[in-house]
Amino acid sequence: MAKKLFVGNLPFAMTDANLQELFSPYGAIVSANIVIDKFSKRSKGFGFVEFESEEDAAKAMESLNDSEQMGRNIAVKEALPKPDHQ
Repeated sequence: MAKKLFVGNLPFAMTDANLQELFSPYGAIVSANIVIDKFSKRSKGFGFVEFESEEDAAKAMESLNDSEQMGRNIAVKEALPKPDHQ
């Protein structure tokens, strides 16, 4: 079952490709996306990485949480489900 991780405090220069490259050594990735502000078209400083397996996601979270990437210590946590907007 796929597992999605939240990645916070990302360097603003980081791209989706950089994010995928950073997490790919830990297992098969379904998607890696940095959230972009729709008005300024700049990174909001966080993103999401989805792994094919929960085990790979756990390894990545343990290894990369609080690691320095491009001068910033990133936060890697389990992503929360999207809230239902009714």
